Amino acid sequence: MFKKILLAVLVTVPMCIQAQSFKLGAVNPTEILNVMPEFATMKNTLNELSGKYETQAKALQEEFNKKQAELETLTKNMANPESDPTAVAKAKELEDLYTRYQNFMQTAQQDIQKQQETLMAPIQQKLMTAITAVGAEGGYAGVLDAATLLYQGSNIEDISAKVKAKLNIK
Repeated sequence: MFKKILLAVLVTVPMCIQAQSFKLGAVNPTEILNVMPEFATMKNTLNELSGKYETQAKALQEEFNKKQAELETLTKNMANPESDPTAVAKAKELEDLYTRYQNFMQTAQQDIQKQQETLMAPIQQKLMTAITAVGAEGGYAGVLDAATLLYQGSNIEDISAKVKAKLNIK
């Protein structure tokens, strides 16, 4: 008796599931991000920050090149520059400057990455809120990333335009 009930349930559940029509949405978040005004503002801010760091890095590079040329000029006619205190001091100064340059570049890169994460978080949150709202309003069972879909059948509706409208983007 129990086996018959279990068999009946196992046979009817898949048929019930197939009978239901799931409405799915697809959206390309990267495409929408690229047209959001906040994203353009973020890119401009990061470009300005990157430009400032590039200017500082260039100044350090020029100072390094100048000191390297001075050291080469100083040691050019020396038979044994490793024993000359002035040459050794200049070489140490050049080495310290190179280390300072490397540390600066690493710190700058970390700061730019941190700034990008900080600026991007509210933009991504705004986009996700719009996608969630459109999904709920449209009665979608789920919303997929259209960029990762290998096949998009007729059951999946592209809701990118609706999300853009929700974000007031044309």
